[in-house]
Amino acid sequence: KMAAAAGAAAAAGLWSEVNRCGQNGDFARALKSVNKILQINKDDVTALQCKVVCLIQNGNFKEALGVINTHTKVLTSDVIAFEKAYCEYRLNRIESALKTIQSASQQTDKLKELYGQVLYRLERYDDCLAAYRDLIRNSQDEYEEERKTNLSAVVAAQSTWEKVVPEDLGLREATYELCYNSACTLIGQGKLNEAMKKLQKAEELCRQSLSEDSDVTEEDIEAELAIIHGQMAYIMQLQGRTEDALQLYNQIIKLKPTDVGLLAVIANNIITINKDQNVFDSKKKVKLTNAEGVEHKLSKKQLQAIEFNKALLAMYTNQADQCRKLSASLQSQSPEHLLPVLIQAAQLCREKQHAKAVGLLQDFADQHPANAAEIKLTMAQLKIAQGSVTKACMILRSIEELQHKPGMVSALVTMYSHEEDIDSAIEVFTQAIQWYQQHQASQTRGPKSTVHLSLIREAANFKLKHGRKKEAISDLEELWKQNPKDVHTLAQLISAYSLVDPEKAKVLSKHLPSSDTLSLKVDVDALENSHGATYVRKKAGKLTGDNQQKEQGQGEVKKKKKKKKGKLPKNYDPKVTPDPERWLPMRERSYYRGRKKGKKKDQVGKGTQGSTTTGSSELDASRTASSPPTSPRPGSGAAVSATSNVIPPRHQKPAGAPATKKKQQQKKKKGAKGGW
Repeated sequence: KMAAAAGAAAAAGLWSEVNRCGQNGDFARALKSVNKILQINKDDVTALQCKVVCLIQNGNFKEALGVINTHTKVLTSDVIAFEKAYCEYRLNRIESALKTIQSASQQTDKLKELYGQVLYRLERYDDCLAAYRDLIRNSQDEYEEERKTNLSAVVAAQSTWEKVVPEDLGLREATYELCYNSACTLIGQGKLNEAMKKLQKAEELCRQSLSEDSDVTEEDIEAELAIIHGQMAYIMQLQGRTEDALQLYNQIIKLKPTDVGLLAVIANNIITINKDQNVFDSKKKVKLTNAEGVEHKLSKKQLQAIEFNKALLAMYTNQADQCRKLSASLQSQSPEHLLPVLIQAAQLCREKQHAKAVGLLQDFADQHPANAAEIKLTMAQLKIAQGSVTKACMILRSIEELQHKPGMVSALVTMYSHEEDIDSAIEVFTQAIQWYQQHQASQTRGPKSTVHLSLIREAANFKLKHGRKKEAISDLEELWKQNPKDVHTLAQLISAYSLVDPEKAKVLSKHLPSSDTLSLKVDVDALENSHGATYVRKKAGKLTGDNQQKEQGQGEVKKKKKKKKGKLPKNYDPKVTPDPERWLPMRERSYYRGRKKGKKKDQVGKGTQGSTTTGSSELDASRTASSPPTSPRPGSGAAVSATSNVIPPRHQKPAGAPATKKKQQQKKKKGAKGGW
């Protein structure tokens, strides 16, 4: 009895210690006291519960779950359901957490809160939205703002990943978290400018709320703003402002945020900007996407996009085996997804295996008819790249849901025209027009749609262009029937009938409006002064008073003026017949005998550079060195000297140069004999 009493007293003291440590938040010391209590009584339910709570508070979720699973007889699901589900949630065992919550006999408020978080992680957004609405409706405590934030996060996820048009929840955006989530919702709707304004407001609210705390530094504020700045950069990227986006992404990476999910998303976005350029930077950034815990921070679509980009990067860096391995893994995870097979086909094309790539795409189209259209478009592109235009046309015409589309019709007609297969091009027009006729007949009997009439007109113009007027008549009659006031169509119809049935053309021509009814409202002055006018009439100055009368009076006189006679040469003799070859150059005339030889003119400009030829002045004995120099003629350059006829020293031959040269050569020869 005394031992039991002592044990009870010790336990009471330990419980007091546990209570005091719990209030102070010292769960490590509380855990020690709880362990001592369990040594006294190992099946104490309260002590086991306290131990689980202490372990959770210390972050030891795995150990806490171990305690729960070890003492299942004592710690039943009714007693410990929330703690068990929370440990499973924190250990990323989301499916197990959901089962634990659903198996609980009583759904407490704590379990409902956790249930909402679990549904969000499982991306069951509709159920999650309903859970948070119920919580907000039935709860009144200090956590109401957090619940509204979570609710707005669910709406943002629906808008982003499921493209659901969100309903207005009437949430007052008083915090930066609510403002940020609202911006994400707008991004999902494609309202990028509005989203950017919301993010700027969120940044302002974040700075205001954090600056109120004196313990928060500027670095802490920038770290908190990192996710907002990352979303801003994403909007810039979507708007095509890639340089600004890249700069902001790199600034965030330099801050080294602790959120591995944020870093992975930013690294992925930088890789998408780099594409096949700057691959070394992309290979560095891809390491950030492989960080531990990333898979628990991002949605399935985000993780899938990262894996796709890894495969593309492997292709761009010529890692063919790695590219095939990644794309095959992606295809096994999502067999119906297009991108893995497209990446595999692109890799085969880089290896010049076009036929194999087309075969791969064809197999996928056969296995997944729902996605066959996009795959066949890629197959047609590959055939065109190989020069097989006709085969590409056959593939495109096999896409039934696109045969009637104007873009498809235009592409097929252009390709068939390039191959000079006019019959096939006309057949494409005919099939598309028939589709619209059948589709319209099954709905209403009203006027034909604009697309239908446009196709008929294009078909008629195409047939007329290629000389198929007989075939164009039915299309033109249909167009004229729809709009009898269309003069252009009527003129085309008459032109076509003129070669087939002239009488019919005459009958139809009666429907053409008369020339009197046609009023051509053309401003001649504006037309002449237009940018494309080849002739522009000079603008005459305004005439007033007498000048105007004179101008009018002289109008008749100006018209009667004759042209002036051409001027005759001064030596013209009317008695002499003009030379009939006077218009020909002298060298081409029949009487030209060439220049006479022997008469040398002054060789002006001939000789070595910088010298002038010697004239008669050199032979004049009176002009010797002893005679005084003559003064320069008026108007001549003052810098010209009396010795201007002398050849410059550089070009002047020294006297007796030939003889000297011979002597030098003889000396060299004599010296050469002795030298060799």
